[in-house]
Amino acid sequence: MELSEIRKEINDVDRQIEELFIKRMRLCFDVAEYKIKNDLPVFQSGREQEILERVRSDMPDELKSSAEVLFTSIMDISKCKQYQKFFADKNKIESETLELSGNHTVAVPGTNGSYSHISCGRFFEKYSPLFYESFEDVFKAVENGAAEFGVLPIANSTAGSVGQTYELLKEYDLKICASAKVRINHCLAVKKGTDINEVKTVYSHEQGLFQCSGFIRSMGFKTSAYSNTALAAAFIKSSEEPYGAICSEQCAEEMGLEIIRRDIADACENYTKFILVSKKTLVAANANIISVSLALPHISSALYRLLTKFSVAGLNLLMIESRPIANTDFDAVFYLDFEGSVNSPDVAKLLNELESELSYFKFLGNYIAID
Repeated sequence: MELSEIRKEINDVDRQIEELFIKRMRLCFDVAEYKIKNDLPVFQSGREQEILERVRSDMPDELKSSAEVLFTSIMDISKCKQYQKFFADKNKIESETLELSGNHTVAVPGTNGSYSHISCGRFFEKYSPLFYESFEDVFKAVENGAAEFGVLPIANSTAGSVGQTYELLKEYDLKICASAKVRINHCLAVKKGTDINEVKTVYSHEQGLFQCSGFIRSMGFKTSAYSNTALAAAFIKSSEEPYGAICSEQCAEEMGLEIIRRDIADACENYTKFILVSKKTLVAANANIISVSLALPHISSALYRLLTKFSVAGLNLLMIESRPIANTDFDAVFYLDFEGSVNSPDVAKLLNELESELSYFKFLGNYIAID
């Protein structure tokens, strides 16, 4: 048989599959209507397992696994469509409009000149910073009302995600309401009069140390992690030892330190993404990014099946990050960013589907990335 003839037969089979797919989906809509009227759940694991076992038994050995993947996908699509009917009238997430004008109190880790402090200028024209030593102190200040907003780093283009921020987003009930990207220009700063040959140890946040690891190795420095780049600079300023600090140039200048090396990061284009968090769910009019966190069951293809839900809803994933859960057998929480608005019916349906189906699900915010 010629290739053209084989392809013609494939096309004929594909058309049959298309017709059968339409027929199956219409039957699924009928099932959804029945479940809604009789107050039955969408997901019924016994029925799904029954179908998969039958499919595997009907298939030759070399196609058993492939057929299971195919029918699992079909059933996942069916469930997504059924959920869309279930949540057709479900209320959207309640929110208020984000207002960045005026003067706001902002909790900031570190002190004057920290990169978090610098990032505040990306969010506000006027603001009153309240400085805290730790990231968790920032979360607590926003939670207890001491500050309206908090600013924290969440990811760096060189060093990757800031794990502590992700952990705190899971622990505290704060919402992301904006994000901004800040270029990082690390320098090596010392007390005035200190010779670079005297410096044996440098202090900075662990992200700063990682981002400048090549420079540090070339100089033979020892490293010591500090809670914040700006607080590291404040520490060496008060120390009697000839330490160095890796921090921003603005921080070094405000601390009265001497900059002895500039642009010491390994990557020339080094950016950190900062998030603005609030106790309220605040959404800008043009917000187009949604962040969520969730846990998946320990079953085959769980992540693949989760991604199917986004594909069926026509939503574009921007980021997926996993973080281990402490005191578990390698269980993980997944953090996802995707394009969308809570005012979109498709988004509202998907969020309700995830919340109803997963053992752990948390909406983290709908926000805009400020350029």
